Amino acid sequence: MKKSYKIEINPTQEQKSKIHQTIGVSRFIYNFYISHNKEVYEKEGRFVSGMDFSKWLNNEYIPNNEDKAWIKNVSSKATKQAIMNGEKAFKNFFKGLSGFPKFKKKKKQDVKCYFPKNNKTDWTVERHRVKIPTLGFVRLKEYGYILKNAIVTSGTVSKKAGRYYVSILCEVEGTQVKPKLEETGLGIDLGIKDFAICSTGEVHENINKTGRVRKLERKLKREQRSLSRKYENLKKRGEKSATNKRANIYKNILSVQKLHVRLVNIRLEYVKSVVNKLVKTKPTYITIEDLNIKGMMKNKHLSKAVAQQCFYTFQTWLLAKCKEYGIELRQVGRFYPSSKLCSCCGHKKVDLKLSDRVYTCECGNEIDRDLNASINLLQAKEYTILT
Repeated sequence: MKKSYKIEINPTQEQKSKIHQTIGVSRFIYNFYISHNKEVYEKEGRFVSGMDFSKWLNNEYIPNNEDKAWIKNVSSKATKQAIMNGEKAFKNFFKGLSGFPKFKKKKKQDVKCYFPKNNKTDWTVERHRVKIPTLGFVRLKEYGYILKNAIVTSGTVSKKAGRYYVSILCEVEGTQVKPKLEETGLGIDLGIKDFAICSTGEVHENINKTGRVRKLERKLKREQRSLSRKYENLKKRGEKSATNKRANIYKNILSVQKLHVRLVNIRLEYVKSVVNKLVKTKPTYITIEDLNIKGMMKNKHLSKAVAQQCFYTFQTWLLAKCKEYGIELRQVGRFYPSSKLCSCCGHKKVDLKLSDRVYTCECGNEIDRDLNASINLLQAKEYTILT
């Protein structure tokens, strides 16, 4: 089976410059492919495929423009992968799966440089280093994380907030024995007040309400305010008088990026730890609900809190872990009234408000609203199995 690893690397200055150059060319090719497709479609009404654009770029555009010869200084397969990524973005747009492809910005650093396996010695994994094509051996920050006997097929190198990472795809032997599961199930209700409420009564708190995260958010707010003021001063003073101040702006941008990455890592680590705890209870099945995240994000009072909860990451990670353990992951419909049904008698309380945190039924059942919803998810009869 295939398994991916992502780990931080410690490249030399020469390797850093090569990475920067490859990332810059990949970003330029991706953006150029999008703009070229827009121009051709407006003039001729047709779509240029990635293969046709690659042929035109190498046979016509670069030979006729000497100032674009620097495109050839990086790996040709890295540029081809950038074109294929652009073509995939257009195809997703045509299928209605995503919006129109957007240009990649340098400050966002969302471009990765792709390095395929050309020779047998490429992507050789050792305990403390890995051999990347065109870069050579690069030291790893964490020793022994990647398996030595893993067969690497390809990999990408990326930069984020001043740090460098390598992500590799490996072929590993799937010899892991699936554990014996319990005969019970588990219902999970996701929320904003608390992150996850289980049908067993276990509650996983909202990590965004802890002092650690709030302290970092206050610090991020100050750094963003400082950065905004620097940009305002740039406009007031003019370009000539403010050129010497740009170094401070770059430092401020890097500090903002580091705080964003730290907050993201804290949230993702917490989500993964919650999933691991849930899966290790070894239930026969786990039932979750299909949340309307897009609709919840339209509420200006709750959009930030919903985005910080990482519900999609939770579902993706939970699905992967359930496959690993052999647990059946069920999902009820979006309109299933899990909060309005009584978990004892099944009576539906139509006039239930969001402010009602305790569910009180005519049969005498008085229970926490979220716990009641998780029990109803456990008892749900109509569901779809996620694979």
